[in-house]
Amino acid sequence: MLKIGFLGTGWIGRHRMAAMLATGLVEAAAVADPSADMVGEAIVLAPKAAVVASIDEMIAMDLDGVVIASPSALHAEQSIMALKAGAAVFCQKPLGRSAAEAAAVVDAARAADRLLGVDLSYRFTDGVAKIAEVVRGGGLGRVHAVDLIFHNAYGPDKPWFYDRAQSGGGCVMDLGVHLVDLALWVLGFPAVERVESHLYAGGVPLSGDAVEDFAVATLTLAGGTVVRLACSWRLHAGRDAVIEASFYGSEGGAGFRNVDGSFYDFVADRWRGTAAERLSAGDADWGGRAGVDWCRRLAAGERFAEEAARLVDVSAALDGIYEGFR
Repeated sequence: MLKIGFLGTGWIGRHRMAAMLATGLVEAAAVADPSADMVGEAIVLAPKAAVVASIDEMIAMDLDGVVIASPSALHAEQSIMALKAGAAVFCQKPLGRSAAEAAAVVDAARAADRLLGVDLSYRFTDGVAKIAEVVRGGGLGRVHAVDLIFHNAYGPDKPWFYDRAQSGGGCVMDLGVHLVDLALWVLGFPAVERVESHLYAGGVPLSGDAVEDFAVATLTLAGGTVVRLACSWRLHAGRDAVIEASFYGSEGGAGFRNVDGSFYDFVADRWRGTAAERLSAGDADWGGRAGVDWCRRLAAGERFAEEAARLVDVSAALDGIYEGFR
């Protein structure tokens, strides 16, 4: 059984940990978190795991892999440390606060020949998978437009999210990363040729050291496809969340959306004119699937995969959205 270290055991970290342990392919050899309460919660899941104080102690244990769910400012540095120590890495998004940071991690994974995964979880929903199948099979014809929305009525509850040095940005870094990855992944990662964006904090254009809580952006892709993106924290949307991804082509359309404001329940449809066909009525427990996929690939002996370079493309698109605001 593979020995894995879990660095950061807040809610997300523990949820991913539980999903990975449930595969029976890995065991939690070590856990670390600055909060004793969070460590205590993690030990409930893995009573035999060693409690360590730092990533240095963790990687000294000669682990097969490290799962990183720490604040964003630490992702790149901690990922590189683990990779150089010979451990595979599964990291929370974003992999880095910039394309340069993400590229440094990918370079380290390539040099170490170790598997690198990032928790871009919406790829693993049933609805997005079915839309990707339709798009890649030519079912929508030439896709010329994509609309992406992710509004979170609450916003993060940890102070570091609002410190640009620690987070790298606001709602775009937190939510927009999922939208950009979703669109590029479904479309096969065409190059982003042009980006136009507008960022706001508290209803006024972003300035100074603030992080944005509302953003709209337009990405023009190679071949002419236009992607329109909107995301926010604490928007007065009348529901907990608005999450949508719509793809429009010359032969039809398809869309993925949350149900009744839920963060977890989704449906997907295919459209032809005024007719709609349900592709997916939703599925359960999709949130942990990216980590489970990483576990299975690691257990199968996979090492560095060049597809990890696409993580840099996603970060570069975010850099384009932030250009002029940093």
